Amino acid sequence: MTATDRAVELVQVAAEAAADKLAQEVIAYDVSEQLVITDAFVLCSAPNDRQVRAIVDEVEDQLRIKAGAKPLRREGERDGRWVLLDYSEIVVHVQHEEERGVYGLERLWKDCPEIDLPEKSRGAERTPLDEQ
Repeated sequence: MTATDRAVELVQVAAEAAADKLAQEVIAYDVSEQLVITDAFVLCSAPNDRQVRAIVDEVEDQLRIKAGAKPLRREGERDGRWVLLDYSEIVVHVQHEEERGVYGLERLWKDCPEIDLPEKSRGAERTPLDEQ
């Protein structure tokens, strides 16, 4: 089983919206074979809480405008360190770069297939220090 066409469409819109707000290292995984609750994860980060919130707002706006999608849940907004947007077919994780380094979601989901994103959607690359 692989991510549905609708899930891939939502991933593309979310990734582009995140990159438009200068999200760092936008990546998406097809988690449909591992989880029954969603098809894909979109991961990205930002260097400060304010930018995390800006990315979240843009992703939510663009998914509503371009794909007619509304999140079922929005968690973590108060702290602005790790905001999760649950759209059922996809889950978008926008993390402060410190949280991204600590929790390492890429390490948890590295065995899942990566969903191809357009180059402009990948966002800024992380520095080698971020990988530690």
